[in-house]
Formats: sequence, C-alpha cells, structure tokens
Amino acid sequence: MRSDVVDLAEFYRSPLGRVAQRMVRRRIRAMWPDVSGMTVLGLGYATPILRPFLEEAARVIALMPARQGVVRWPQQEPNLVALGDEAELPFADLSVDRVLLVHSVESTEQLRPLMREVWRILAANGRAAIVAPNRRGLWARIERTPFAYGTPYSASQLRDLLRSAMFMPTASEPALFVPPTRSRMLLSSAEAWERIGSRWLPLFGGVVIVEATKQIYAAATPHAATLRRRARAPRNAVIPGARDRSPLKAIRPPGAAPPAPASSPPEASSREPAR
Repeated sequence: MRSDVVDLAEFYRSPLGRVAQRMVRRRIRAMWPDVSGMTVLGLGYATPILRPFLEEAARVIALMPARQGVVRWPQQEPNLVALGDEAELPFADLSVDRVLLVHSVESTEQLRPLMREVWRILAANGRAAIVAPNRRGLWARIERTPFAYGTPYSASQLRDLLRSAMFMPTASEPALFVPPTRSRMLLSSAEAWERIGSRWLPLFGGVVIVEATKQIYAAATPHAATLRRRARAPRNAVIPGARDRSPLKAIRPPGAAPPAPASSPPEASSREPAR
C-alpha cells in the first residue's frame, strides 16, 4: 500500500516529520558530502531530503510515481518535480550521478523493473541510496507515520535486493531512534536519541539506509603479450599461453605411434604422355 502524496506532505510539515527529515537528511549528507557538478535524482517522495543539494548539485530532479501523486517543489521557485512511471524512467542511460529512493521500494508494485531502471540511468561511477522502514524498528509499527505502510526491510534484505539488481552495497546506516510521538519534549531530545541509538541499539532504528554502487562486469580479454605473439607467429604455430581452439583430437592408446602425416596429392606432370 502506497501513501498518498497529500498525506506525505502533511506528515513532513508536522513536528515529527521535520525531525524525521532532519535525521535522515543528516545521514544522506554524510554519505554524499560533495555533489558539486552532479545530477541528483529523488524517486518516490524524496523532496524533504533533497533540499541541501539544491545549491551544490548541477541539477536536482524529483520524480514521483503516478499512483502516489505529485506536488510542486520547491515552493516559490521553479518546479523540479515530475510525474512518471517507475518502470520507465524518462532519463537517458548513464545520465544520473546520484539516485535517492525514499518511500519507494517498500510500497512499489514494480520493484524489479524499478531497480533495473535505476541501474540503467545511473552513471558508471554513480551511487544509489535506499531509505526504507526498518522491520525491527518502532516506526514501522505506528500508523501515524508513512513508514508504517508498505513492506519494511532489514539492512541485509536491502543489500540482497541491491545485489540481485547488479549493485554492490557500500554502506549501511540506521536512523530515527527517537520514538514516533507527538510529545514535544521527546522530539526536542531527538539528537540524544540518535547518538545513543546509533551507539548501543543500531538494529532498532526507525529506518535503514543502504548505499550501493553500480556493478559492471568487464569482458574477459586475452593478455596483451599473448595478442602480440599471435600477431607475429606463423599460421598454425603453437603459441604458449594461447588456448587451443581446434576440435578434440583422437585419443591414442599408450605406446601407440603417432599417425603418419597425410601425404600430399601427387603433382600433375607438366609433360604430355608419349603417344
């Protein structure tokens, strides 16, 4: 089940939502300290986390799925949000340097196509980060937050998901240790909750954040020295280090003499036979 965009926007305007975006934003910023000159894309509902990148990145874009809906962002500035299909992202191959998925993988109905599209558009040295509700955390159990909707994940499950989509996980961080409460006193101590939780209870954060790089398999090619020997060697010569690609030879019994070389056909006589 996917949260509606109106409910998401209302949550992030609340005191609890502002605390959540501040704690998650801090973790993402630590993972990506410098995005100068890069293209940053947010999928799902990532706009509360993208704000710090506006002044630094060359381009910041947010794409929201049609089943969720879309709202304008940022307010009072040129719009940077589009509505699109998660299984057919409207971006060219290798065109995005950073992809951030928030309120996305836990509620999408097209998880595999989405991850394939993220792999396609991500640059060769790009990075992707998933923010998903932690299945062990309290936030996935309290329905007053949008993290209680959809499928929660553990860090190991997110890493398995990324590996199956041809990504290499590089970092994993928990966040949101403060209880999802409306108490202003507890929310004011969110910094202390984060420090204590990160140190002593890392498995019980409200969300888990996993970063990964794109995995590209290189084609195996012969060694350069082997290629040079092949170029210099006469035809049919045996080259050390080169694979014999001829058909399988007949197996001789032990002690048997090698077969005689095939005799060449007799040369035609240039003289005419005597009459």
